[in-house]
Amino acid sequence: MPNWEKGLIALGVNLVLIVVLFKVIDVVDARIKRKIQSEETDSPLLRFMPIIIKLLKAFVLFIALTGLLQSQGYSVSSIIAGFGIGGLAVGMAAKDAISNIFGSIEILSDHVYKVGDYVKVNGIEGYVEDINIRSTKIRDLDNYLISIPNNIAANAVITNVSRAHKRFINIVFGVTYSTDNEKIKCAQEILKEIAANHDEIHNDFNVAVYELADSSINIRFRGYVKSGSYDKFLRVRGDFYEKVVERFRAENIDFAFPSRSLYIERDNSKVEN
Repeated sequence: MPNWEKGLIALGVNLVLIVVLFKVIDVVDARIKRKIQSEETDSPLLRFMPIIIKLLKAFVLFIALTGLLQSQGYSVSSIIAGFGIGGLAVGMAAKDAISNIFGSIEILSDHVYKVGDYVKVNGIEGYVEDINIRSTKIRDLDNYLISIPNNIAANAVITNVSRAHKRFINIVFGVTYSTDNEKIKCAQEILKEIAANHDEIHNDFNVAVYELADSSINIRFRGYVKSGSYDKFLRVRGDFYEKVVERFRAENIDFAFPSRSLYIERDNSKVEN
């Protein structure tokens, strides 16, 4: 059999092995990501698995490539020595890449965030989709995929919204100035009652007349939702609004809207008898 045919067969076998191994690694990677996203799992080893998986793929590719070259009569030891000689030059040219690697290690070792967390980084907010050797990929609220180099992320102020145990609600309800004293007290009692009976709102809330605004008497509600999830926060706040509107209307308490009163002063000296 000619050498070129042997080379093609060896190449085909190596490609098949690479594809099969990559598929196996991808299956393992998918399972690990699901485990990382589970609330009950917080293993330090699992945090580094996304990077370990990518290094494993690179190692498999390197082994397959060197095996193919060796089967074609090339000296693998010479190739490795060549990598060693050029390593310094490559390292100098890849300072950013190396800093990104150390940045990813810092992020994962400090457990700043993990895949699936909702975070805010340098004015960007969204869900973490991937943490690799070079960058962190975040899917923002517009569904754009944003890649942030890990050396930047490691030195940024990061807000991990998913780690919040509760979320703050601060709502101001404005009632008209024509609302009598009893109705103002009733409005405050309604807010307290709805919050106290809501399963997803903590009991350490506060309700009080907040200010006398230009066109309304403002009553402020301050409390906390029993979850760090932004989606759940929106649902609870929306449900709270609906119940307040329903109760205020049932009690004939009118919500204020921007208005202005105009007073015209009459000059009696110009009025003819």
